[in-house]
Amino acid sequence: MLAVTPLASPAQAAGAQSPAQTAAVALPTLSAKGAFLQERATGAKKYGKAADIKRQMASTTKVMTASVVVNTPGVDLSRKVTISQTYRDYVTAQGASTADLRTGDKVTVRQLLHALMLPSGCDAAYALADTFGVGSTQAARVKQFIGQMNEKAASLGMTNTKFDSFDGISAAGNNYSTPRDLAQLASYAMRGSTLRGIMGTTKYVAPVTSSTGAVRTYTWYNTNQLLGSYSGAVGIKTGTGTAAGPCLIFAATRGDKTYVGVILNGTDRYNDAAKLLDYGYGSATASTMQLRKLPQGAQRD
Repeated sequence: MLAVTPLASPAQAAGAQSPAQTAAVALPTLSAKGAFLQERATGAKKYGKAADIKRQMASTTKVMTASVVVNTPGVDLSRKVTISQTYRDYVTAQGASTADLRTGDKVTVRQLLHALMLPSGCDAAYALADTFGVGSTQAARVKQFIGQMNEKAASLGMTNTKFDSFDGISAAGNNYSTPRDLAQLASYAMRGSTLRGIMGTTKYVAPVTSSTGAVRTYTWYNTNQLLGSYSGAVGIKTGTGTAAGPCLIFAATRGDKTYVGVILNGTDRYNDAAKLLDYGYGSATASTMQLRKLPQGAQRD
């Protein structure tokens, strides 16, 4: 069907913008203390707010955890990892978000990545750090894995970022980044099809082998409610902490243009993200967006 274009008013014909056009280019008002938006392909900045102020980032940390794992040379996503009681004890002690992984279950790396990124499982983060870190003890492996995270950050030019945690839980508060640095991480994470596919998944069902040899089935839902709510949203990761506040690393693709963005300490993070994406795309989706609801009992982050 052909679109019908109305005749321009005299003011429009003279080059004046209509109210709708003016609204489309107006800088958005955000709840976030820090924010950033950039084109993924070019890295060109579209918007920044306190873009280089260091802040804690909560579970958005897990984007780096996943990136280190999937970019490990020769990584086998079908490799099975046996879940340790230590991982469950850690989640209980920290009161952390969990994929509810059961001791003795044999879970593939691919499944662990979903457990990490969808329900924001800190047990999955521990399992991955323990598996992909190098050392003779669990503590040594975890420490070395966090070292890998910092090496990757340095290689990406994330000069205002430091990791002291594999999941964003930081006793010393030395797990921090900036909106600009995290946008750089987001652009990197979006490169590979494996991680890009995981980050854009709203629900994942994982059959695993239990310690008795029986089949146990996990069902995980993505805590990122921008997915399925904002047209074109394709990821990436939520995070919430006492010091960090609500955080969100997000991405959306419309046509041939992908934007990645970051919200740090934003009380209305999903609307903030939608406003930034609208600003990039020149649209007005945020005003009518209805957030995808999470099932009762699903993890929140």
